[in-house]
Amino acid sequence: MEYLFTGFIKAMELLIRGDASTWSAVSATVQASTCSMIISLSAGLPCGFFLGYFDFRFKRQIRTVLDTLLALPTVCVGLLVYAFISSRGPLGDFGLLFSLSGIAIGQTILAFPIVTAITASIFENIDRDLKLTLISLGAGKRDIIVTCLWEVRYGILAAAVTAYGRVLTEVGISMMVGGNIKYHTRTITTAIALETNKGMFADGIALGVVLMAIAFGVNLSLSFLRKR
Repeated sequence: MEYLFTGFIKAMELLIRGDASTWSAVSATVQASTCSMIISLSAGLPCGFFLGYFDFRFKRQIRTVLDTLLALPTVCVGLLVYAFISSRGPLGDFGLLFSLSGIAIGQTILAFPIVTAITASIFENIDRDLKLTLISLGAGKRDIIVTCLWEVRYGILAAAVTAYGRVLTEVGISMMVGGNIKYHTRTITTAIALETNKGMFADGIALGVVLMAIAFGVNLSLSFLRKR
């Protein structure tokens, strides 16, 4: 186990020294995951609200599809995105393959069903008496929607954190679509896999520490917002 301790010490040296390769992977991960989360939240929250708050035809079938997509393998998403943005695909002319934009597209597809499904479940389980109480108090449609959103704000935050955790730790999409290009599309997870296979445990541990720090920071922020 001595090599683990030695690797941890070297990892701290890499982080403190500002190793270019290490921080390049961190930057690529933050850029791609942040972009994908902005898009998935912007689209997923309204879709989840509509799906959970209103009753309409084929609602049950749509929920079944969404629940199935929650366990969507990342390599399948990577294969699908690769087929569309490669030179032989319909989006090949946009040059999205082996770019952070391509990774963000794949991660958005991965995160969108999570945000939508969890948000829909939250609004389906909201207290039915709340709406009746608001109507009896003379609240309009806008006031009812705003109040319902405020009541489930912690659940929405939990949905965002869950989706971000899935995006942050995925490997398949980043590897297949991004190509794991050093200083360009190499993310934390793909760099950890590569460096560990090369026997560079210090680099892998350094990136693992950063990944854990980001995850801890996100969950700490959620706890802070709940207290507030």
